[in-house]
Amino acid sequence: MKNNIKKAMLVLEDGTEYPAYHFGASVSSSGEVVFNTAMVGYTESLTDPSYKGQILTYTYPIIGNYGVPYSSSCNEGIQEFYESDKVQVSGLIISYYSNRPYHWNMCFSLSDWLEENGVPGLYGVDTRFIAQKLRKKGGSMLGKILMEKEDLPFYDPNQENLSEKVSVQNKIQYGKGKYKILLVDFGLKNNILRCLLRRDCTIIRVPWDYDFTKEEYDGLVLSNGPGNPKIYEKPIYYLRQAMKKERPIFGICLGNQLLGIAAGGDTYKLPYAHRGHNQPVVLLEKGQNFITSQNHGYVLDTTNISKEWKMFFKNLNDNTCEGIIHDCKPFFSVQFHPEASSGPTDTEFLFDIFINSMENKRIFQV
Repeated sequence: MKNNIKKAMLVLEDGTEYPAYHFGASVSSSGEVVFNTAMVGYTESLTDPSYKGQILTYTYPIIGNYGVPYSSSCNEGIQEFYESDKVQVSGLIISYYSNRPYHWNMCFSLSDWLEENGVPGLYGVDTRFIAQKLRKKGGSMLGKILMEKEDLPFYDPNQENLSEKVSVQNKIQYGKGKYKILLVDFGLKNNILRCLLRRDCTIIRVPWDYDFTKEEYDGLVLSNGPGNPKIYEKPIYYLRQAMKKERPIFGICLGNQLLGIAAGGDTYKLPYAHRGHNQPVVLLEKGQNFITSQNHGYVLDTTNISKEWKMFFKNLNDNTCEGIIHDCKPFFSVQFHPEASSGPTDTEFLFDIFINSMENKRIFQV
C-alpha cells in the first residue's frame, strides 16, 4: 500500500465502536452501513448507484486481491467493468485487505482507486459479526468512518432524494436497434444498458424526474436506484399516466416499488433487509426457484394493490413480495436484479420476456 498504515474507527449509531486500520482516502465519512455477501465483484458493487450514501461492508474475508481493472475501453460510452462512472459508496469496511493484488487486467490497487475517488476504507474488522448486528437492525444502521481525532454527525441518506445525485441530467441515446426503449434513470447500473443493447434495442435514457408521458416508445424501463421510494412523487404520477398507454413496462428494484405504488400498493421498511448475492426467490406461476442479487431495505406491500395485479415472485426467506405482474397488460416488475453484475445471472431471461411483450403487446407465458 502506498499509504502508511493508519488507525481509524467505525462508529455505529448505537454507540458501538470498532477500531480498525485505514486504506483508501484519508477522510472521515458518514452514511448508512449495509452489507454484501459477494466473493468477487467489488468494483461493480462499489460503482453501483444503489449504494449511494451507504457504507458497504463485505462479509467475504479477503477483498482487493485482484485490484481494479482498467476500464477506459467503452461500448456505446458504457464502461466495461464498472456499473457507473465513479465509486458511489460513502465508505468500505472489510476484514482483510490484500495489499499485494495481482491480475492480468489490473490497473490500480483497490486502495489507490478509493483514494482517487475520495472514499475511505477500513480493514481489520470482524465484518461477519457486523453483518449479524445489521441484520438484527433491519439490515442497516447509520454509521461513520472516523480518522484519528476527527468526528462528524451521522447522516441518513433515506431522508433525501438520492436520484438527484446519481441520475443523468439530460437525455442520452444508446444503440440503433429494432425496439425503442425509454429508460428512466433513478441510479441505474450499466448492465441494464448492456442487457438491452444485446437484445436489439435503441435506448433513450432520461433523468429521474423527466416527463416521459410525452415520449413515443415501444417499452418503458424503470431502473434501480437508491433511497426511499415514497420520495419519488413526480415519477409515480407520470407512471400512472403511462399505464394508460398500455405500452410494456418493466421495473427493476426501485422501479418495482414505484410501479407498485402507482398500481395502488404501498411500501414499508423491512425488519430484515435483503442484502447480498444469495437471496432465494420463487416464480409463483411455475414454482421455480432462483438465486438473486439484492440491496434494498424497502419492500412492496400489495395489500391494497388493484385487483388486476398479482404477485410475480416471492422471497423464500421471509415470503415478502419480489415482483408484481398485471393480469392482462404487459406490465411487470421485480425487486431483485436480473441484470446482476456482479452476482447470479439466473433471471436475465426477464429481459427476454420484456422484449417479447413489445412484439406481442402482452405478457406471454413465462
